[in-house]
Amino acid sequence: MFDGARLDVIEHVARPWRIHEIAEGFEVLDVWALPTPGRRDDFDELVTLWRTFDPARTSPVVRFLFAARWALGRLFALDTPEAGTGARVPTLRDRITPELRSTATQLDVDDAHFQPLYRIGDEFAMEIANQTVHGVLHIGWVVDATGVHRGQMAVLVRPNGVMGRMYLRAIAPLRHLVVYPLMLRDIGRLWRSRPGATRHESRSP
Repeated sequence: MFDGARLDVIEHVARPWRIHEIAEGFEVLDVWALPTPGRRDDFDELVTLWRTFDPARTSPVVRFLFAARWALGRLFALDTPEAGTGARVPTLRDRITPELRSTATQLDVDDAHFQPLYRIGDEFAMEIANQTVHGVLHIGWVVDATGVHRGQMAVLVRPNGVMGRMYLRAIAPLRHLVVYPLMLRDIGRLWRSRPGATRHESRSP
């Protein structure tokens, strides 16, 4: 029905990503194939798309769901500075080398809830922390058997105790059936409409 497809966790775990050593102790919650076919050198464009992705300018359902989540966060103080990285939990930037950390210095992210961790040739990672979880959004650039590259998204989490696990369990159906599919459909639309899109990408469903 929507663009993008949920993948088995092994699709992330089996690849030699740098995030494995950085996010040791985190569980891989979800892995999705992104509807972003491209060439080997297109990863910069995907990173830019994710850095500037604004749910407020996407489909009405996605806008509503994100707005509702942030409203609940304000109501229950889930997203206060005291619950974030460097306060409730140490930032994962403390686990990486200065050289790798420096790759994120120019990566401004429009969503203030996320902080960039690093960006290398085929990986981009951001982290977020609140009262429920410490999480990582990892975007990789993979190639299939035909030589076509595409994005792959993984969500890694460390739940905050019983409350965090209950929260993740409660939102799982909504996350899998509505939030991610609709969000990835919007990502695919933005990818196909970008100035650098090839004819093949612009005609993808």
